[in-house]
Amino acid sequence: MRIKERVGCVQFPCTDVNHASYLIPDIELDPSGISIILISEASPVKVEDYYYSEGEPLFQKTTVQAFRDAGTDATSIWDVLNLGVYLTTSVKCAKTAYGIKASTIETCSSILENELALFPNVKAFLLMGDVAIKSINAIARRAGEPRVIPAGSTYKIRGEGYYFRGIRAFPSYLQAGPSFYIEKSKRKVIAEDIASALKFVG
Repeated sequence: MRIKERVGCVQFPCTDVNHASYLIPDIELDPSGISIILISEASPVKVEDYYYSEGEPLFQKTTVQAFRDAGTDATSIWDVLNLGVYLTTSVKCAKTAYGIKASTIETCSSILENELALFPNVKAFLLMGDVAIKSINAIARRAGEPRVIPAGSTYKIRGEGYYFRGIRAFPSYLQAGPSFYIEKSKRKVIAEDIASALKFVG
């Protein structure tokens, strides 16, 4: 299955993102082999920095390092995929400012919801950062379900047993992008959360 052929945006209504950086994972995979979905913030400004781009994309470098920090032998994003981990973003376009509007997260969460539905055997979500957490909560709210992750600072709420429709949800920090190398305390937490998710799915 090719993800890009199954989900996407048609109208592009959001005004605080760069539509030229719109990205849906354009990879062929067997969704039944995915047990963890890692959801990060938004697409990178440069397409060549995306998870599945050729060469040495920034998102790939920081994510592979995060998985190495977590104790795996991954050397590429394809090694991460072989661990049963699919990587995507909450918002499919690049942000144009530091934050992302709540309305944009809400709109793009519909795309994310359709994307998540493609994977029948997922046991865990890694929610990397506030935008990913808000996206999952938006999906739940739209269906009349209680919020998945409670309000509060990530360092206070992580480590608890949160579930969304029977799937364990791990709130963590953003691992994709240059800040990964700067915020060393968060990098340690990210590694712990990835290791916990991998251990959870066995």
